[in-house]
Amino acid sequence: MAIQKDLSIDYLGVKCENPFFLSSSPVGGNYDMVAKCFETGWGGVFFKTIGIFVADECSPRFDNNGKEGLPWIGFKNMEQISDKPTEQNFEYLARLKRDYPDKVIVSSIMGSSVDEWKQLAKMSEQAGADLIEGNFSCPQMTSHAMGSDVGSSPELVKQYSEAVTSVTDIPFIAKMTPNITNMNLPARAAVSGGAKGVSAINTIKSITNIDLENMTAMPVVDGKSSISGYSGAAVRPVALRFCALLAQDAELKSAELSGIGGIETWCDALEFLLVGCRNLQVTTSVMQYGYRIVEDMISGLSHFMEERGCGSLDALIGKALPNIIPAEELNRDFRIIPKIDDDSCVGCGRCYISCYDGAHQAIDWEEERRRPVINDNCVGCHLCLNVCPVADCITPGEIKFKEGRKRTEIALKRYYD
Repeated sequence: MAIQKDLSIDYLGVKCENPFFLSSSPVGGNYDMVAKCFETGWGGVFFKTIGIFVADECSPRFDNNGKEGLPWIGFKNMEQISDKPTEQNFEYLARLKRDYPDKVIVSSIMGSSVDEWKQLAKMSEQAGADLIEGNFSCPQMTSHAMGSDVGSSPELVKQYSEAVTSVTDIPFIAKMTPNITNMNLPARAAVSGGAKGVSAINTIKSITNIDLENMTAMPVVDGKSSISGYSGAAVRPVALRFCALLAQDAELKSAELSGIGGIETWCDALEFLLVGCRNLQVTTSVMQYGYRIVEDMISGLSHFMEERGCGSLDALIGKALPNIIPAEELNRDFRIIPKIDDDSCVGCGRCYISCYDGAHQAIDWEEERRRPVINDNCVGCHLCLNVCPVADCITPGEIKFKEGRKRTEIALKRYYD
């Protein structure tokens, strides 16, 4: 049965019909593309980054990697900001806002000087943009005056944030680079410079594959290649980490978060909401499956909310944050010994091999029955649960408290996909 919940949410004072937006990237680079995405159900768009600089692109510029016959787990993109004239891009924004007044238009901009940032901000306002995003994070720009080199400098991030916010009252969002040890520092600088929101993460600098024919990285451009941005499902754990750290920073409490990085399903989207994001941006999965993936995201999130009796997205924002704590605060008084279901076990032996070669030699192998048996060496690491190919064959079992530790009630995860 189809369920359609109210997924509307306020983001930086702007009413959004749902939190699903295209991120500033190849999937939202002209009028026709964005119009199609709006017709499909997306709540808004971070239009492909506009600059005074017009990109001169290489060919080819994409690569991907997978594992054991799976589709992409990661994607490499050497494309830069928009390759269209500045004025044309702002004409697209103005037409989109005129034709789709209820959709949210975010003008993503990137300058190479204070004057350029101010000029682009004013042009964004004139085009009718609802919000402005400053791209401080593109990892494949050909100039060190733009992109992730800027995002690694809190001083420049603050300076350019101040430039934008000095010429417009439109809420400004700073897009952060993950190619840095501590993202919180430039994020704080952005807020100090007047930014009202932070978006994270942009792509991770990478080499996806080495081409053995030309002895270079992929993609091969006239026998050469270069390091550039990595996205897709593989970066989601990194993105969630950065978003959680930003959301837990007391100095960033006033900044609303937009989450980016490997969102493919409604469950992926939910995870970003739970770590404090009020807005969600998507690119790589659209490049794989098309704009219609938003229909599955809307449906899946609606069903989850219905099952949990959740009336609004606001009730979900940041719900996981109190339970994400420093490692030194984790309860280390107990071990959870896995339980193996003999009836479900197919006798593949993966748990036995992984435990012996990669863990604590805590599983014996009964040759006649072709069944694993957990022995007293088990420390409860749960490597076996993670490598088992059969759903619910290996599950959490007995809780054993370490010697001298006080017995308490332990919250368990009991159900695994």
